[in-house]
Amino acid sequence: MTLPDPHSQANPQQAKTERISLALRVDFASRTLQGEAMLELSQAREGPLDLDTRDLDIEGVATLDGRPLRHRLEGRDPILGSRLRIDLPARAKGVRIRYATSPRASALQWLDPANSNSAHPLLYSQCQSIHARSIAPLQDSPGVRARVDVRLTVPSHLRAVVAAEALGREPSRGAEATDRFATPEPIPPHLIAFAVGDFESRRLSHRSAVWAAPSLVERAASELAGVENVLQAAESLFGSYRWGRYDLLVLPPSFPYGGMENPRLSFLSPSLLSGDGAVVNVIAHEVAHAWTGNLVTNASANDFWLNEGFAVYAERRILEELQGPDLAGMHAAIGRHDLEQTLHRLESRPELTRLRVQLSGLDPDQAYSSVPYEKGYLFLRRLEEIAGRKAWDAFLRDYLDRFAFRSITTQAFLELLEEALPRVAASAGVLRWIDGPADAPDVASQRLTELRILARRAAAGVLPSPAERQRIGPAELVVFLQALPSPLPASVCAELDRAFHLETTRNLEIRVNWILVQLRSGLPQGTAAAREVLLSTGRLRHVRAIYAALCAHPALRDFALQVFAEARQGYHPIARARIEDVLRPWSGQSA
Repeated sequence: MTLPDPHSQANPQQAKTERISLALRVDFASRTLQGEAMLELSQAREGPLDLDTRDLDIEGVATLDGRPLRHRLEGRDPILGSRLRIDLPARAKGVRIRYATSPRASALQWLDPANSNSAHPLLYSQCQSIHARSIAPLQDSPGVRARVDVRLTVPSHLRAVVAAEALGREPSRGAEATDRFATPEPIPPHLIAFAVGDFESRRLSHRSAVWAAPSLVERAASELAGVENVLQAAESLFGSYRWGRYDLLVLPPSFPYGGMENPRLSFLSPSLLSGDGAVVNVIAHEVAHAWTGNLVTNASANDFWLNEGFAVYAERRILEELQGPDLAGMHAAIGRHDLEQTLHRLESRPELTRLRVQLSGLDPDQAYSSVPYEKGYLFLRRLEEIAGRKAWDAFLRDYLDRFAFRSITTQAFLELLEEALPRVAASAGVLRWIDGPADAPDVASQRLTELRILARRAAAGVLPSPAERQRIGPAELVVFLQALPSPLPASVCAELDRAFHLETTRNLEIRVNWILVQLRSGLPQGTAAAREVLLSTGRLRHVRAIYAALCAHPALRDFALQVFAEARQGYHPIARARIEDVLRPWSGQSA
């Protein structure tokens, strides 16, 4: 039988989980979570119940009232993990599972004080795409939404924060305490998120606060002070925010993404705190997910563009509302550059340049690329152009209301589009976008043209004037760097560095793009700067680009392998696996 989600061994036709209750003790010494998962089903069932697990130690399974149940943990599939099959008796409404996680759980990173930005250890989770099964036995598919209760027993001098409503702290045994949380709304498993560490919070607005290590929290609060403005701009476009609070947690540099849209508590990389206001575009993206991805969710990784293409589109509409169309256009140009790089990398895999993909047998993390983000954005922008903004915005509101708190397929979106905007669907050639290889027109604007001209002139030794440099903001500087031809003479690179202070910038996006320019130009300072970044951050998008650029030079492949060997343990397991994909062709070879 073909299951609806190729990345889950759970069968929703057997039963669907309605509520997940996790009661777990956080053990920093063994780097494990130990306790119980209680799964309540939407209706009473009898017969097999299949759950997803990965590297879990299953200690026992029982009915909700404690009667032991027969169960079998099957062999480990390298992508899916191990299916846990439970035999349900008649009229069973759920199960209780005693278990412990593995120290190598793919969703978890355990950090000692030296790497946690504080004097204490730290733990955080990252469950997207299919890593929730490494922290609990469950139906690990975005098509199965459930309410989640969480009880985390932690050292009492530390604090647990969870992407859920906080219900208070209870004293526990000895020097421990139990922090309680619940999600009033049903969420997909990849949005289960928590962290345990030495955190403090600062109020940002009546519905927002930021959490961070004590040494970082004031700076974070200062740079994130505009979050309420982002929320209000999003509400003016997409309707009321439906998740109660919007808090943020700034994690250590090893966090593998710029941000993660966990409902009620977005996770952020500290690399975003660059002091130049550039954080707003990532915040706009994570806020956008409150509507697309969290409110309306893709049913499986095959439809991932429904999360990310819509989120990028919504992000740039928010930026346009806050900062004008020119800045939104700069981010579109940066995204278009990323898409070009991706399309070049996927030349031999055109099936992965579609929006609706078939990923059976492929780890969704390995298939992860800018295609669902940027091609999805360009597709939605094309629909807006054909429909006109007023009609398109009305369609978006209807789409978000109709599918609120549901998980849908691309087909469901197409059917609504055909019903509401049939002329638009036909004019856009939607199936060519959805099921064909990439069709990605360039973005264009007067300012973008100006920056590309400035880049060509700079390559010829004519740098932007002081007045021109004054006009170039962080996003525009990234566009400028990406437009530089390569290789560049060392003298031009030195002049650019002096003009824009590229070696000392705190903006990681700018820093990485400058390193890529230096590496393509064969400058030795590029390798030194690359090593510094690779050892100081685990933000996957950036470190993967640097490793790929190093490996493009045969003479630098051994260097890349040596740096990875040094940095490897500091990366989150998700980032570590994807970097290994980049380095695998060169592992064991001499440059």
